[in-house]
This record gives sequence, structure tokens and C-alpha cells, in this order.
Amino acid sequence: MDRMTLGDARDSASTGPRLRAGAAYDGEPGSIADARQFVTGFLTRARVVHGFPVPRRTIDTARLVVSELVTNACKYAPGPCVLDLELDEGVLEVTVWDGNPRLPITRAAEPGRVGQHGLEIVLALCEGFDVRRDPVGKRIKVRIALGSETD
Repeated sequence: MDRMTLGDARDSASTGPRLRAGAAYDGEPGSIADARQFVTGFLTRARVVHGFPVPRRTIDTARLVVSELVTNACKYAPGPCVLDLELDEGVLEVTVWDGNPRLPITRAAEPGRVGQHGLEIVLALCEGFDVRRDPVGKRIKVRIALGSETD
């Protein structure tokens, strides 16, 4: 189920507007496609309605990153997961919460391995990666640079 609030908000450390949106998913297989659509809609509205310079390439990158993170949440932490998006000054922050406190393990690149490359992909595409245990579960937060249309 998507729950979204999209609007301008300012915080004390920011010099410009911030856009935020969140969605909760039940962890069923359709959650992954729903999350991809959610990030696409959020970034498209940010560009068209709010004037944020969000290149198509950034939307594609964000869709892939969100897909990998929500896939991991659905696969390894059965149950609900929450997706939060925050756009501010050239950076998109993506946070995914799930109910499994076990932290993800990064594996060395292994071209012959089938599957389990999701975290490698996320780390390659994002500027920042942070994972923290919560009282119930964990939160993974990544930062994706908006870039420019010519990137």
C-alpha cells in the first residue's frame, strides 16, 4: 500500500526546498514493481511540478536501486517494508526499512555467481550507503546524485 506525502518542507540545515514521500508495502511480490512505480512518480512530479532538475538517467538509476533494496527486503525479511524518499539540493536519499535486524553482507565481485549481486549494484550506483539496526529491523539509506542531463 502506498502512503505518500509530497510537498515542500524546509529544515534548518537545508538552504532549499526538500521533497519527501513514503510508501509502505506488504512484502508480497507486487511490492517491488509498486516501489519502482512510486519512485518514478515521485521523481517525475519533482521535475515537472516542483522544478527539480531530475535527469531521466537519475530516474532510471533510482528505479534500479529501489528495486534491488525492496527485493532484498521482500526476500530476506518477510513482512512489511517501508520506502522513504527525500530530494534535496542535487541528491536523492532512499531509505528502506524492513523487519529483519540482520545486516546485509557485501560479497566480493564474482562474475560467475548467479544472483546475489543486488548490493554490489547498489554500492556501485550510490554516493553513500548506510545501514543501521532499529529496535525492530534495520534501515538502509543510500544517496543518489541527481547529475545532469549530459551525464
